Amino acid sequence: MRKLLIPLFCLLLIHCKKNETQAVNADMVDIIQEDKVATVDPPPPSSVVAKEIPSPESSPQNPSLQINTISKKIIKNGDMRIQVGDIKKAQQQISSILKKNKAYIQKEDFQNTDVDENLDIVIRVPHQNFDTLINSFSNGVGSVLSKNISSNDVTEEYTDISIKLGNKKIYLEKYRDMLKSAKTTKDMLEIQENIRALEDEIDVAEGRLRFIDDRVNYSTLNLNIYKEKIRSSATSKIGFGSRFGDSVTEGWNSFVEFLLGIISFWPFLLLVPIVIIFRKKWRNRKKK
Repeated sequence: MRKLLIPLFCLLLIHCKKNETQAVNADMVDIIQEDKVATVDPPPPSSVVAKEIPSPESSPQNPSLQINTISKKIIKNGDMRIQVGDIKKAQQQISSILKKNKAYIQKEDFQNTDVDENLDIVIRVPHQNFDTLINSFSNGVGSVLSKNISSNDVTEEYTDISIKLGNKKIYLEKYRDMLKSAKTTKDMLEIQENIRALEDEIDVAEGRLRFIDDRVNYSTLNLNIYKEKIRSSATSKIGFGSRFGDSVTEGWNSFVEFLLGIISFWPFLLLVPIVIIFRKKWRNRKKK
């Protein structure tokens, strides 16, 4: 019995020593990892406000991060002139095309003369439907006389205004904090003047961004619908008597204009008798 207990006791001691060694090694590993973490520099804070900024117009240290967050800003515009046979029918087709493309008429101007009929329409359409709208007008309304499509990339301008606007808002908050701690009336007036100027600049910048967004989101098409009139004596509604009276009046007006034109040359007419007198005297001398 003793012979069995002695080996078991030895095995138990060996097993305990192994566990202690593993625990010590694990503690050492944890200590080493903690030392490594402690030696790594902590990350910079997410937002650091500098005490003094050179100018609210200046850009941040890494403006590319803000530029990447702004999508492409492209303004599309177009001009089209279409000749049709019936203005009213063309208007019905245009209304149907606008409804399908979620567009609307911003301005409409109609002119009816003896020579032609002109319908000028300013159309605003979502930018994703602009090409479809152009194709619909080109294929189904009439004969396209002219078409001009242009695209203007304003991403750089939009990004620059956005960055400057953010800097101005930071300055505005700083001035408001300074106003709370101002001690003299002079300092308060100067700070209030700076606040007022910054608020005006911020309003202008925000208005410009809204204008660009509107032009980007909705493209503009200037559409002219043109119908030429055919005039002839058979189809003319003007009677013979009216036309005869108009002809007499036009003839008299032309005669009066002719007389007035001659009278306007009266200084030159005075030279005629002078030239005649000098010519006679020259002839008399020549004969003598």
